[in-house]
Amino acid sequence: MTSPSVGDMTAAENYRRLASAFDQTVASVEAWDAPSPCDEWTARDVLEHVLSSEVDFPGKVGLTFQRSIDLSNDPLGAWREVRDGMQAILDDPAKASLTYEAFGAQTSLADSVDRFICFDLIFHRWDIGRAAGLPIEIAAADIAASNAFLDAMGSMFYDYGASKPAIPIDESASDQDKVLGRVGRDPHWSAS
Repeated sequence: MTSPSVGDMTAAENYRRLASAFDQTVASVEAWDAPSPCDEWTARDVLEHVLSSEVDFPGKVGLTFQRSIDLSNDPLGAWREVRDGMQAILDDPAKASLTYEAFGAQTSLADSVDRFICFDLIFHRWDIGRAAGLPIEIAAADIAASNAFLDAMGSMFYDYGASKPAIPIDESASDQDKVLGRVGRDPHWSAS
């Protein structure tokens, strides 16, 4: 299955790159209780989803790392703690290469993080940024990689509740707007 990695990057490199952009967005948010493009979720709820997903994911291969920083008091600190925990696992080849069965095939933790967690970092960065009224640009290479990932996932992406149904977007729209529509986001969403 295609991952949203760019070029010849390893999962660790791709995660580091996307986590850096995500970090910049999280550091810019002031109103964490603002509504987000994700129905009934605030910016804080979106961040909680990201943190929970990242902490839970290594459990697929029997690994764990802990969260100790309270998201309600320190969103940026909570994110950085989880980011550092995930990065440490990906930077350790013995841990990153651990395998498990997913969708009827063996896959490594690194490959799965590269597919799913990195994909989340792209689009939930947009969600959090839009909740804060920030202009968020998705890199062209990430748009292309995300489209390839969505093509490979097909209807499974929607069947498992990973996203609302795709939103039709005019063919004349930007590539970013089109990929946002594919993942059930209104590219023109605004909190106001």
